[in-house]
Order: sequence, then structure tokens, then C-alpha cells
Amino acid sequence: MPGDQDQQRYNELKRSIGKLGLIRHGSLVRRFMPCGTPGCHCHDDPPQLHGPYYQWTRKLHGKTVTVRLNEQQAKVLAEWIENGRQLDEILGQMEAIALRITDRVLKQLPKHAAKR
Repeated sequence: MPGDQDQQRYNELKRSIGKLGLIRHGSLVRRFMPCGTPGCHCHDDPPQLHGPYYQWTRKLHGKTVTVRLNEQQAKVLAEWIENGRQLDEILGQMEAIALRITDRVLKQLPKHAAKR
């Protein structure tokens, strides 16, 4: 029965949330940049830029916040960001399934409830 399959899949998705580790949202970038020192090799042609520098960018209260990280911090944060993306994907699937289930439940209810 389709409803049983939906409920089973919904329950599987709920369990998969519990298997996720810590989560973070945002973007992680690895950058190479020039400095402000005249005559530095980063201003050569072609430039030999400094880095890598790791930056985590996210929105906080409607503002973009950027944090510099070292390589070890960036590796850990990348895992947390991936966990956050997986959570978003799972929640999207759960929402779609819940919509189908709740539509079926609503259709089974009487259309006109008796007024008291």
C-alpha cells in the first residue's frame, strides 16, 4: 500500500537524522591572496599569491559574517557543513512525504463537519 511505503520511508529518514554529526551552515572557501607589501613575489607577473587561507562565510541576523580558519579547522568545518547539507536534504524529503501522507489523512476526514 502506498501509504505504508511513505510512512516507512518517513521513519527511515527520521532515523537517519540521528546518525548525523554536528551541523553548520555556510560556505567554506580556500583562497590565495596578494599582500600589501610592495616588491613582494605576490605582485610579480605571474603572481605567486600567499595562502591558502580558509574562510567560512555565513549569514547571521541578515548580515554576512566571515571567519578565517586554519587548515585543521577548515577540515572539521567542511564535515559539519556537509552534515548540514545532508540534514537539509533529509528534511526536504520528509516534507514531501509528509505532504502526501497528510493529504491522504485530510481526504479521509468528513468534508462537512457538523456544527454545534
